[in-house]
Amino acid sequence: MKERIQNGPKDKIYDIDLAYITSRGHWYYTSWKGDVSKSGGIATNIGVHFYDMLTWVFGPVKTNQVHIHTHDRAAGYLELEKARVRWFLSINADTLPDSVKAKGGRTFRSLSLEGEEIEFSDGFTELHTHSYQHILDGNGFGLDEAMNSIQLVHDIRHMKPLGLVGEYHPFAKLNLAKHPFEN
Repeated sequence: MKERIQNGPKDKIYDIDLAYITSRGHWYYTSWKGDVSKSGGIATNIGVHFYDMLTWVFGPVKTNQVHIHTHDRAAGYLELEKARVRWFLSINADTLPDSVKAKGGRTFRSLSLEGEEIEFSDGFTELHTHSYQHILDGNGFGLDEAMNSIQLVHDIRHMKPLGLVGEYHPFAKLNLAKHPFEN
């Protein structure tokens, strides 16, 4: 994809919809991952890799808006140097598309580039292991390469959500859920 964008029209701004839904149970809220002060929240915990990829392929962030940011999901809009991105992240199985639920799926990863869907729910099983081995072999990325995505998740974590205004991801309209441990 990076080569496709680099070799494409220099003034082209791409339209992207990104959805990453990975079901988690109540254990999530009792672990360090459910504690924003330890995990950084949904955008940091499950979104940082996608933001890293997006900024690597489409360039630095020009605009960053957050529409929803709750205990189980976050959604927003990014303008990058070469892309407009509506994104949605969730750990709530209720937000999975019906087609995924019908097959008993627990994860949905989809990137739509100019209306062309790249669905990549499978194939992530050993990705962390491969990445860590790459780092141990001395071939990892440094802070300079990671800084854009680190800054982006920091900003998302500290922004006040706008609500459903402007360019929001269609999944952002899904009914919000109550935290499982709150009345």
